[in-house]
Amino acid sequence: MSTAPSKNWFDQGGAAYARFRPEYPPSLAAFLSSVAPTRRLAVDVGCGNGQLTTQLADHFDQVLGLDPSADQLANAVAHPRVEYRQSAAEQLQAEPGSAGLITAAQAAHWFDLPRFYEEVRRVAAPGAVVSLLSYGVLALDGARDRALDGRIQRFYADEVGRYWPAERRLVDAGYASIDFPFDERPGPALEIRKPWTLDEMLGYVSTWSAIRSAREAGQEALLHRFAAEFAEMWGDPTTRREVRWPINMRLGTV
Repeated sequence: MSTAPSKNWFDQGGAAYARFRPEYPPSLAAFLSSVAPTRRLAVDVGCGNGQLTTQLADHFDQVLGLDPSADQLANAVAHPRVEYRQSAAEQLQAEPGSAGLITAAQAAHWFDLPRFYEEVRRVAAPGAVVSLLSYGVLALDGARDRALDGRIQRFYADEVGRYWPAERRLVDAGYASIDFPFDERPGPALEIRKPWTLDEMLGYVSTWSAIRSAREAGQEALLHRFAAEFAEMWGDPTTRREVRWPINMRLGTV
């Protein structure tokens, strides 16, 4: 019978999001900059700790990273061309007609979308591009990792599935069902790939909102049981295994 590992994987602290969330591939920011009509300013809404924000700064003169959470911004990655501001998506702290690109990565499901879209139109430069981005459920790649992948899929959908907020369904569907009132165009097929150790994998799982809700509901035993079983299946915790997430994109011209 498995026992809980000595490490508490689900008590990572406030910096866990910045440490364990997977970064987007550089090709994403390169593509988004290529379709923007101007590279003077990009606005990244719901920027979190700045994962996409700083990548956009490699292509734009200036990037505004906006997020309502002071804790997220306190852990944001500094960049000389990035300015972070505490700002709600429904009241963007950006000048009218200033942005050639407005992005929202893994965040739009929390927005009041009609009000956000009004703000997008206000801050957009002529012909600006808006993109709502998300990444889907992770998968462990490769035939040798099928059992591990099956275990984490069951944990995601069945064991902590009831603790996901209702908005999570929008992410799982790649935002396909939400209203997107812009001149839409297809984006490229992209994905995130990370060669992760056990510590990185379970550190990422610890950032799930469902984990926080499960802990608040007194389900610590459920979480530790999964961590113990998953760690045993993983084997040597320093072994790196390929993890991937599909990137979903709604892309349009304002």
